[in-house]
Amino acid sequence: MSATRIAILYTAIAAASSAINLIVQMIVIALYSGPFAIELSMILGIGAALPPKYVLEKRWIFAFTANNLRHDGGLFLLYSGLGLFTTAIFWVIEHSFQIAFGTDVMRYVGGAIGLAIGNYVKYQLDKRFVFVTRAVA
Repeated sequence: MSATRIAILYTAIAAASSAINLIVQMIVIALYSGPFAIELSMILGIGAALPPKYVLEKRWIFAFTANNLRHDGGLFLLYSGLGLFTTAIFWVIEHSFQIAFGTDVMRYVGGAIGLAIGNYVKYQLDKRFVFVTRAVA
């Protein structure tokens, strides 16, 4: 697959997962405004976006087939673990926008920027560490 096609597909998947994330955040905030509402919305947003993003990237970006369900589960754990780093990037930027501007709209703008940066870093990590075929010794 050409680099251009990968970039377009990855951008589409990242945009879709970012939309899922931010929509879930908006729904949570609309339904709950108690203590830690923002943090809860961010956690649930990630939880909703992560599984479909993994499945789509595995298939359409990396054309990777796991050996079996156990292997796939291990890959998902590694994928998720590396995502903790990129999630931190996203959360710091989103929270910084909340602190700096104090509005939901600007928090979501910060979230979108953080997700874009995080997705770029995540692609680089996944390409090098998750979706690689290793020789069996």
